[in-house]
Amino acid sequence: MEEEAVRRFEAAWDAHGAAVYRLAMVYLGRAADAEDVTQEVFCRLLDRAPDFTGGEHEKRWLLRVTANLCRDQLKGAWRQKTAALEADLPARDPEDRGVWEAVLALPETYRAPIHLHYYEGFSVSEVAALLRLTPSAVKMRLKRGREMLKLELGEEAHI
Repeated sequence: MEEEAVRRFEAAWDAHGAAVYRLAMVYLGRAADAEDVTQEVFCRLLDRAPDFTGGEHEKRWLLRVTANLCRDQLKGAWRQKTAALEADLPARDPEDRGVWEAVLALPETYRAPIHLHYYEGFSVSEVAALLRLTPSAVKMRLKRGREMLKLELGEEAHI
């Protein structure tokens, strides 16, 4: 591998590796599975990445590949539908662990939009593009996900 490609790969890993892993955890719920998907995403970056117009374009591409790989893995017949939460959840602060667990407990339909919008900071239109949904579908999933979280956590909880 040429030196320039190695530097671009390392820069992408440093800038977006944690976001790719967190999204994989949101979908899959197990660290080992999230690590496998993260590794596959970055292998695909080396093999077939397009020419990116900037860091945000690269991040969107990585997160779209992550979401697609996670959905493919969840469709597999061998995949168990439930998993125990692990101690190394990537909550940003220890006090956020309860909220993170509540987000992971949401149905997959609401989990990914909530994570991408509130934790990764993507706009509704960006989440729609990443998940291949309409903006109105994303808004509805965010609304319903927030309602479910309020029921679970109470009115004082903030995402």
